[in-house]
Amino acid sequence: MAEISLKINGVSRSLDVPDDMPLLWALRDKLNLVGTKYGCGIGLCGSCTVLVNGSPVQACNIKAAALQDKEITTIEGLSPDGSHPVQRAWNDEDVPQCGYCQAGQVLAATALLARTPQPTDTDIDNAMAGILCRCGTYPRIRKAIKRAAGYMTSPGGES
Repeated sequence: MAEISLKINGVSRSLDVPDDMPLLWALRDKLNLVGTKYGCGIGLCGSCTVLVNGSPVQACNIKAAALQDKEITTIEGLSPDGSHPVQRAWNDEDVPQCGYCQAGQVLAATALLARTPQPTDTDIDNAMAGILCRCGTYPRIRKAIKRAAGYMTSPGGES
């Protein structure tokens, strides 16, 4: 066991966890941040995607202890009231079907738009390729990302 300090959603948290505990289990089991989903546990589905220093990372594939001094953002911390442009666009485009992968999808889209404010279809496909949607909402995901890009670049936040 190791005591570690993680900065999650802007708050420093001390945790006593096994040295090899994946971030996914630290979030879900120790901090009750259950928006980060367990999908496959081996880094193939992307449902557990969170942001680490603004980049998408699969929480099942990285040890919590390796993330000290890094900024971790989960879906709960993106915008608690759902006002982030990506969350608004997701709602406006009615993206979720079952919703299981959507936290990871939203966070990956947020990272994409932070580095590429006006992404092409190829940019979107490449950024989102690591997150599987069993319901096949990919066309709505693409539309929502483009809508969010518009929200983020227009003066009034609407496109």
